[in-house]
Amino acid sequence: MASVASLGLGKTMEKKLHSVGIHSAEELTGVGSKQAVFLLKEQYPNTCVVILYYLEAAIRGVDIKALDSTSKAELKAYFKQL
Repeated sequence: MASVASLGLGKTMEKKLHSVGIHSAEELTGVGSKQAVFLLKEQYPNTCVVILYYLEAAIRGVDIKALDSTSKAELKAYFKQL
């Protein structure tokens, strides 16, 4: 199994993901960015929508700048409901 850091996420994010039970890139991909940010927001209330964008981009294997506006709008709408 590949580490979360292998997706281009930093050590701090890796530690936070470990704290909510996500220990590998495969687990993050399986859980998905929305569920992962839901878990993070429960434990870290200051989690912002940009984290959701970074998680989604990491899962897709692209840079955050490559996320299209439609995807960002959908993710932002989900985040506002949390």
